[in-house]
Amino acid sequence: MAFNFYDTHYLLMAVEQLTPPTTFLRDRYFPTNDATDLFSTNDVLVEYKDGSKALAPFVAPRKGGVIILRKGYTMQRYTPPFIAPRRMLTIDDLQKRGFGEALLSNLTPEQRQRTILLNDAQELSEMISRREEAMAAEVMQTNGCIMKHIADNKDVTDDMEVRYYTEGSNPAVYTPAVKWGQSGAKVLADLEAMVRLLTSRGLPASDLVCAPDVADTIIRNPEIVGLLDNRRYEMGSVEPSVMAPGAAIIARLNVLGRMINIISYDETYTDDEGANQPYIKAGTCILTAPGAGRTLYGAVSQVEQSDGMYHTYTGRRIPKYLSDANENTRPLTITSCPLLMPNNKNPFIAADVLGE
Repeated sequence: MAFNFYDTHYLLMAVEQLTPPTTFLRDRYFPTNDATDLFSTNDVLVEYKDGSKALAPFVAPRKGGVIILRKGYTMQRYTPPFIAPRRMLTIDDLQKRGFGEALLSNLTPEQRQRTILLNDAQELSEMISRREEAMAAEVMQTNGCIMKHIADNKDVTDDMEVRYYTEGSNPAVYTPAVKWGQSGAKVLADLEAMVRLLTSRGLPASDLVCAPDVADTIIRNPEIVGLLDNRRYEMGSVEPSVMAPGAAIIARLNVLGRMINIISYDETYTDDEGANQPYIKAGTCILTAPGAGRTLYGAVSQVEQSDGMYHTYTGRRIPKYLSDANENTRPLTITSCPLLMPNNKNPFIAADVLGE
């Protein structure tokens, strides 16, 4: 059987080999387990539970044992958002020199289309990754996510909201009595209170992900600076180290005996209106721990041009390549159906510490 480079199965293998961009929030706090988080259905199951710090009971030998009931958990069925950026390949694109190509290139249009295809697949996949990073930031800051779907009219969206709490407002929010940029701020006491909100429920606390202005305020706080100067008390250290593009540990602080990584994250993205936006809002921070959530992927069903039938694929990125002989065009679509969720209730404590 002849090899068809443009068949979805071959394209799928090619897309899986593309180098993914670094997405710090998604990769560190919402990792994906390929064995359990890639669904073969359009819907996914969202499950999370309360943390627990229950003690095992003392039991008299003659009793043998005491039955401990299993704690309940929250399970909901969701249809993940459908993300599908598309790019057209036209005859005009094949006739002119491509980006990075030699000025006097010997490539034929037939050869050039494969190069353009892989470059487009890489760029479209990176766009999806940035969307996933924005979703991760939103879940961490709001305990939910609003997904705006575009239909026939690009100016009108169909909003789908997912919330990971049942209260009237997000309970995973901490409000300091005095903003950290003001006189009399108790930064260390506020950090201790935020840590207790997690550890009192049996959840880990190790990372404080901050907007750059918050990170700068912390390391300049007089109380913390004074404690760091005390050589007889191991308060922590200010030793910047890069973790990923845009993310750096600028300090490690001893908070209630736990070493908290103060992580400054300054990566930005271009929103739907074309404005540059930070993933972490200015003046805010989130206390959490690595692996506090995970990213699920629903299956993608699409009609294949080869046989005109529906086919369902399981994966993070699903390509679709069509040919329109009448228009002399070949559109490439990369589809993904991600949903980011916490593993436990309220594992992300968000705080606006510099705002009004």
